[in-house]
Amino acid sequence: MSIDWDAIYKKLPTGKDQKAERKEMFMMFDPNGNGILSLAECDKAMRDVICLDELFDAKPAIMRAWQIAKNWTKSNRLDGHGDDFIDFREFKFFLCALRQYFEYFVAFSRVDADDDRRINLEEFTSAKELMEKWVGPIADAEAEFAAIDLNEGGVVLFDEFCKWAITKALDLDDDDDAEMGENTQEKMEKLGTN
Repeated sequence: MSIDWDAIYKKLPTGKDQKAERKEMFMMFDPNGNGILSLAECDKAMRDVICLDELFDAKPAIMRAWQIAKNWTKSNRLDGHGDDFIDFREFKFFLCALRQYFEYFVAFSRVDADDDRRINLEEFTSAKELMEKWVGPIADAEAEFAAIDLNEGGVVLFDEFCKWAITKALDLDDDDDAEMGENTQEKMEKLGTN
């Protein structure tokens, strides 16, 4: 899976000087104008607003980014619906989280040789050398696999892989890391491993 990381960074306005661009993008993500974004609106916007097939096809990354971003701040909406959605205050964090979870999705996909969205022990052990480039030494691949497989289902699912990737500070060797913003990475790590 070859990714044009530069194109992704350009499509995700996360810089301090890009607030106006984020505000405009948020309004495009929010077609009904209610000031909050559902998962369905964010998913649709990957295709219609951001226009990157790689992101649109990364449904697990979109879902994880949305789930973590909606818990970024406590809503001050009076209708009681804000905590179940993303508001503008959480939108920058959503974009940062989307970029990070997309990196995890790319790594996961590179290990998932049969593209069934699950990593079995054989795939994991076969990709040990590759994964060590991203996370450092893995002493015992079978023990590491068992530790990642939190539900003991015999396969590693994307959410399990993400929790492991966060604790290992996974970093693909072919991406060019974007600026996550002050305290964004720390907050994501705290929320993402729960």
